[in-house]
Order: sequence, then C-alpha cells, then structure tokens
Amino acid sequence: MRTLAVLVVAALIWAAGLLAFASRVERSTPAPDPAPADGVVALTGVGSNERIAAAMRLLEAGKAERMLVSGVNREASREDIRDVSKAVRRLYDCCVDLGFEAANTRGNARETAEWAAARGFDSLIIVTADYHMPRAMLELGATLPDAELQAYPVPTPQFQARDWWRTSAGARLMTMEYLKYLAILGRETVLGLGPQDEDEAPAAQPAG
Repeated sequence: MRTLAVLVVAALIWAAGLLAFASRVERSTPAPDPAPADGVVALTGVGSNERIAAAMRLLEAGKAERMLVSGVNREASREDIRDVSKAVRRLYDCCVDLGFEAANTRGNARETAEWAAARGFDSLIIVTADYHMPRAMLELGATLPDAELQAYPVPTPQFQARDWWRTSAGARLMTMEYLKYLAILGRETVLGLGPQDEDEAPAAQPAG
C-alpha cells in the first residue's frame, strides 16, 4: 500500500507539472514587444514558416542587427528561405545568415552560440513555437550562460495551446514536449551538482 501511495503521489505531481507547463505555454502568446538586441534567431521545426516570418519582421522593425535561421534543411536554398521569410531582398541579402548544421534543439543551441560568438553578440531574441519555447530557452541558457536571451514565442497553426487536451494529437505533443523539458531540466540539475571548474573553485587558504 505504501508503494502504491508513493506512485499515486508521484503521478499527481507529474500531472500537476504538466498542467503548469501547458498553462505557461498558453499564456506565452501573444509575445510582448522585445527590447532591441544584437541578433534575432529563428529555430526551425513544425511551423517554421511562421517562425522565420516573425523573426524577419523583428529584423525589419530594427529590433536586431542581424538574423540567424538555425536548423535549415540542407536541401533548402537561400531563395527558398527568402520566400518563406517574405523579406525585402536588400535586408535579406545583407543581414540574414542560414545555419544548416543543427538537427535538434541542442544543435540549435550550439549553432546559435557559434554564430553569436563569431559576430560578437551577447543579446539575442529567440523566435520559436509557443510549445517549444520553454525547452529551447533551457538549452540556449545552458549553452549561452552569459548572453541576454529574450523569448519571442509564435503560435503554431497546427496546434492550439488553449485546447491542447481536446485532441489526441494535441495531448501527445504537449506531453512529449513536457517530458523533453523535464529531461533537459534533470540533465542540467545533475551537471550543476558536479565538481566546479578549477577557475571557479575557491582559492586555497594559506597555511597558518
């Protein structure tokens, strides 16, 4: 009975976390007007067209100096992405970079970090889908701990965050995203409990 009670409590805690996660996603849009930053980054995935177009609008509004589209399909051309972004050619040609290396969210974070370092950027606006934003910000925050990151979530046409539980597809997407979020949170918690780097360790006290 004690084991059953523990399992029931664990299930209730997990379910409460899922509801809190879903509520966070639901409340995230519409995104507030971001403060100007060095760069804006669009992470590709489901609803990529909307993400890229939203990032392009921020660039056109002067919210950033330059834009990165991370995780572009290797078969896509620059012209394909320009069509998706609905960008003015002059601005697109001068100020939009495409990243083809990332295959997942962790790859997006690494690709973004490399791009930001190469450009000398330390403040970024992150554009991705509403349901994907919590996990994306965890990965990016871990990879870019010293950068100022602003979230700019975009509603996903194929997924209604307010009614995610009404359809099996919506429930599956939200649940899987929550599980992935927990996995990253657990990974970063474990890493944070590890030994400090030598340059972060406290200095040894002189012998008395």
